[in-house]
Amino acid sequence: MLPTLTFSDDQAEAYDRVAASLLSMGIDLAEGTLTPRAEGKASVLAVIGKAGSGKTMLLANLYKAMQGAGVDIVSGDYEGRRRKDRRTLAILAPTNKAASVLRLSGVPATTIHRILYTPVYDPQYEKIAEWLTGQGTRPVVEGLTELALDRAKAFYDQVASIPGALAAAGLRGSDFIKGWKRREEPLDVGFVDESSMLDERQLGDLREIFPALVLFGDPAQLAPVGQSGEMVFDNLAEPLKLTLHRIHRQTQDNPILDLAHALADERVGFDDFERLVQETARRDDRVVWAERVDADLMARSPVLVWRNATRIRLITAFRAAHGAPEDDLLPGEPLICDGIELPLKHRKKRIDLEARGLIKGAQVIYLGPGNRPGFAKLHVIGAEEPQLSAASIIKIEKPDEEEPFIPHAATMGAAFLHGAAVTIHKAQGSQWETVQVFAPDLYAAAAAGRTEAGVPLWKRLAYVAITRAEKRLLWVVRNRLGRPTYPLTVADLKPAAAPLELRSNDD
Repeated sequence: MLPTLTFSDDQAEAYDRVAASLLSMGIDLAEGTLTPRAEGKASVLAVIGKAGSGKTMLLANLYKAMQGAGVDIVSGDYEGRRRKDRRTLAILAPTNKAASVLRLSGVPATTIHRILYTPVYDPQYEKIAEWLTGQGTRPVVEGLTELALDRAKAFYDQVASIPGALAAAGLRGSDFIKGWKRREEPLDVGFVDESSMLDERQLGDLREIFPALVLFGDPAQLAPVGQSGEMVFDNLAEPLKLTLHRIHRQTQDNPILDLAHALADERVGFDDFERLVQETARRDDRVVWAERVDADLMARSPVLVWRNATRIRLITAFRAAHGAPEDDLLPGEPLICDGIELPLKHRKKRIDLEARGLIKGAQVIYLGPGNRPGFAKLHVIGAEEPQLSAASIIKIEKPDEEEPFIPHAATMGAAFLHGAAVTIHKAQGSQWETVQVFAPDLYAAAAAGRTEAGVPLWKRLAYVAITRAEKRLLWVVRNRLGRPTYPLTVADLKPAAAPLELRSNDD
């Protein structure tokens, strides 16, 4: 849970501005009261600040105040019957990983996709959901014992997740979720974390659903590809942008954030910055001046690179170091979802896959082959129901070869690239306890002299890469890979007795 901290002046001002905007929408945080939403009113505010400025703390406090006022929190897994007087809040992130970072902080976040599309429940199991959420009486469900219902209730009292509670009763997602549908009715308020990752189309989708949006983002990160270096909050009028300047006390002894903020100094060039990294590493073991890439870390925390060619070379070296066969994957190898390859007529199946967490950029661990040709058993990092079996197209790219090798070749389904190394662009929204940054690539960006929105590109890349690290940063300075000290494993992943099977066709 987040610690209780005193607001800084800029946080207090941002809180008051958001509260005033919500008051105009009928949500009074000061008095803890709600009135019906006035039709036709809409607002978008942005709370922006660099890492350590307290955006997450502010978001968490606003969420708690809204919950205290009686606002319903929409989690994306179950909403229940609509009430006329209901006011709603959804806390969103662009990826499963970003949402899971918030959930670990006690904030019930979900992905944007899980709000755009809602589950359709089997009627008999919906009775359980209504009972758990206080909207119905304890049901009698054929095939479920009283003990199973007790387990569901005990789980829900600890973690307010309907799918989790039903899983505790011994049910699988395929038992109680019969499909997904595009949300038709609007909600009230949306808080969007990591909004620097949003593009204009996604913002447009959100504005159709939420009359009131509050975007939380970091202006020092990289803009989405195709946005000409701009983030969606850049075009808001200045009074609608609430900037947090102060770096908070709990982050001031963090050498990783110190390095990130040092990049703002215009006088600091690449060589200056590397000297600063080396000096920091001498006095603090949370920063490591690394002569080679750690192969063991790559299995769960990818090396962050700028160039695609570097990414492919590191993946090839990682697989060779682990003795992976050229024509297959080893259980425990990391993957990155590269999207869904399905024709338009299979739109429902696309929604099924995406709703389970297989959205572009999702981190996945390969568990082994599925029970049908072309299927793979997968663990989706950060998803609430992480393990499933899906029709998969897994591509292994190789240096100097245009066409990748495809060890799992479903005719259509979820597409994956190897995830032992990823580009810094794709790493946005994610965090890992330990992060390896491949410095030779950042040197190449500095040598190229490229800029983005007036800032040297290498500095934006370094800032994003460094701030992905929660506890430890490895600054890798040589193009070398250390030998792994243990084989790949899946023992660290939450087991699933019967992974949900997601098909890619309508049979």
